[in-house]
Amino acid sequence: MSQEIKRVTNANIYMNGNSLLGRAEEVMAPTIKHKMAEHKALGMIGAVEFFSGIEKMEAKIKWNSFYKDVLDKVGNPILPLNLQVRSSLETYSSGGRSAEVPVVIYMTATAKDFPTGNFKQNDNVELETNLSVTYCKMEIDGVETLEIDLLANIYKVKGVDILAQYRANLGI
Repeated sequence: MSQEIKRVTNANIYMNGNSLLGRAEEVMAPTIKHKMAEHKALGMIGAVEFFSGIEKMEAKIKWNSFYKDVLDKVGNPILPLNLQVRSSLETYSSGGRSAEVPVVIYMTATAKDFPTGNFKQNDNVELETNLSVTYCKMEIDGVETLEIDLLANIYKVKGVDILAQYRANLGI
């Protein structure tokens, strides 16, 4: 049995449905960080940690120049941006590339800052937008891997809503 290697080497960003092909150098999608609460009690031989929520989600986009249409949108810290990061996941084995499927990350985010640039002689301007993310969903080959909506208390893994009972207990 041959070993499979998976690779993603490029992506495109969409903002509010518009392609930003060639405008960004780098995108850092949110890292989901679980809050863990320590529990220790009499009779236990040690302390344990249990899931108690999700840390704030953040993303970052590094732009390769000034784009008025992009800056007009990231300049408003109140209106959320609908972002998509689309890439292609390639699978390789001893026989070469054996599969290629889409990976899509959907985000709803607001800009935390407005980039005015870092200038260097003979180098392209460096601009970064830091984002506060309230919604994140990841699909691989059209299958939902993860979906988190912080404002609606939704956390799904492989399509299973792991907070459904929690919301029912709270009456929401």
